[in-house]
Parts: sequence; structure tokens; C-alpha cells
Amino acid sequence: MNDLITYYSAFDEWGRLQREPLEFTINLHHILTHLPTVGRVLDNGAGPGQYSMALAGKGYRMTLIDLTPRLVEIAEAKANELGRSDSFDGFHTRDARDLEGIPNEHFDAALMLGPMYHLQQEKDRVRAIQELYRVTKPGATVFVAFMPRTAFLRTSLAQPNNWKPNHTAAGLDRLMTTGAFDHADEGRFTGAYYFDVNEIAPFMHEQGFENVKIIASSSIAGTMTTEQWNYWRQRGEEEFNRVVQQLVDVSDDPHILGMSPHVLYIGTRK
Repeated sequence: MNDLITYYSAFDEWGRLQREPLEFTINLHHILTHLPTVGRVLDNGAGPGQYSMALAGKGYRMTLIDLTPRLVEIAEAKANELGRSDSFDGFHTRDARDLEGIPNEHFDAALMLGPMYHLQQEKDRVRAIQELYRVTKPGATVFVAFMPRTAFLRTSLAQPNNWKPNHTAAGLDRLMTTGAFDHADEGRFTGAYYFDVNEIAPFMHEQGFENVKIIASSSIAGTMTTEQWNYWRQRGEEEFNRVVQQLVDVSDDPHILGMSPHVLYIGTRK
């Protein structure tokens, strides 16, 4: 996990969600739709806490956890800067597979929007979801992000030299067979795991969660270029917002899940 900590210590995750606002907009829409009206919410693998800050602003009691100490520090500073620190019960550096010190059945809902991207071993993925189960109440709603294998296959085919060893048929074979990806270039995206979208709901069910829905976090617009987006932006804020709403409206169409770089599983603890 040291490589992961090193990578995210230097990576501007807060800025990524600002540069790619559609993912944040769509995810937050569905999160707010399915959250209870009040309660304690865990943001597990929160990064710098952009979702936590939004939910704290809606009145939820937040607990923030991330593996990377620097991101936890940034999140705490953001909460202070935004005047929302009183809405947080804690900022913790923890591994999603071992939420030491977090009580059993404590949270009314939980977000886990990062850890499943990087756990290449099945036993680690299972352990992380078991910990999520342990700390949430019966009936709690959970939101867990995954990266689809088919979306990354498309990205690799379109930009092979950016995603070595997926610039070869052998590299693509490994990705599609195992779901695992380790970037060949030093300092690039860390070891990752990509799910078959058809296996997400059964995997979560085996760990004690009932599927509500899975949504495409980028809807059908995951591969749009800056130039393509700029066309809609220059048409004015009102029209741009109408287009974004259309993308939100179709984001829960199950037929587009494999097209989105990220998907969001929504389920309840049995």
C-alpha cells in the first residue's frame, strides 16, 4: 500500500472532481436521493473529502476515513475552511480492510468511493466489504464505487501508449482475464482492479448487502473531450444544466454501465 499512499499524496483528487464535475454531480444526486433524511454517515476512502463536505452541508454527521494521511489532513483543513468541522465526528487514517476503532453497527449510511479500485486480491476486496458491513446498522444504505473492466478496455484501445502494458494484446488479455492492472510506467496510476459489472451485485450480496441499483457515474458522457463539452458550455448555463440533467436522468439505465469509467453500487445492509 506504500505505492498507493505515495501516489495519492501527490495527486490532486479534489481538483480531479472539479475537472470532471459530471461524476460528482451524478453520484451526489443518487446519494442524496437514497440517504436517510438524518443520521451518521461514514465516508470511507474519502480522499480530500469533497462528498463529505457536501453531506456535512446538508446536516449529516460525518466520519471521514482515508488510507493516505495527507488527504485526511487536507479534508480536515477543508472542513475548517468551510466552517463545517462541527459536523464531523472524526478524521481518521485507516485501511478500508481494517477500520480499527470504529464501532460495530454505528452508521446509518456509508460511502466507499475509492478503496475497491485498488484491491487486486479477492480476499482483500472481501475483507473491505466485511468491514463496511460491520460498521453499518442493519438496513443502512451503502454507496460503493467500482471501475468497470469494459470501460477500461475501451480506454486502453483508444489510448494504448498511455496505459502500458495494455498497448499489447497480451496486456489486454491479462486485464480481461484477471481484472488487474499495473501500470508499466513509473509514477503512473497505481495497481488497480476492474470489475465485470455483472459480478458487482452478486459480490455485494455474498457479503450481506441487498442491491438497490447500480448507476453509471459518468452516464453516457465518460469519453467526451474538453472541446465537445465546451460546445455545450458556450450555449449558456441554463442550457448546459439542462443537458447535465438529461445525463443524470439516464445514469441508472443498466445498459450503459459498462461504458462508464466508474459505477456506483447502491445497496442496503441485510
